[in-house]
Amino acid sequence: MRDQLERAASSIALNLAEGCGRRARRDRLHFFAIAQGSAAECAAAVDILRVLGHVTFADAIRAKHKLRRIIQMLVGLRRA
Repeated sequence: MRDQLERAASSIALNLAEGCGRRARRDRLHFFAIAQGSAAECAAAVDILRVLGHVTFADAIRAKHKLRRIIQMLVGLRRA
C-alpha cells in the first residue's frame, strides 16, 4: 500500500508539471485530469491505511484535508 501511495503522490506532481509544460489546452487538461485522479487515489489509499490501522484518525484527517485542497486546485486549473 505504501508503494501505491508513493506512486500516486508522485503522479500528482509529475502530471501537474507535464500539464504546465504543454501549450495546447486539450493537452494541459488531460494531464491535470490525470493528476486529479491520482489525488483521489491517494485519498482512497489513506482511507485503506486508516481502516487497516496503519495511520491514526488524526493523521488521516490531515492528509485527506490536504488532498481535498489539491483536488480543488486541480479542478480550478481545469476550469481556467
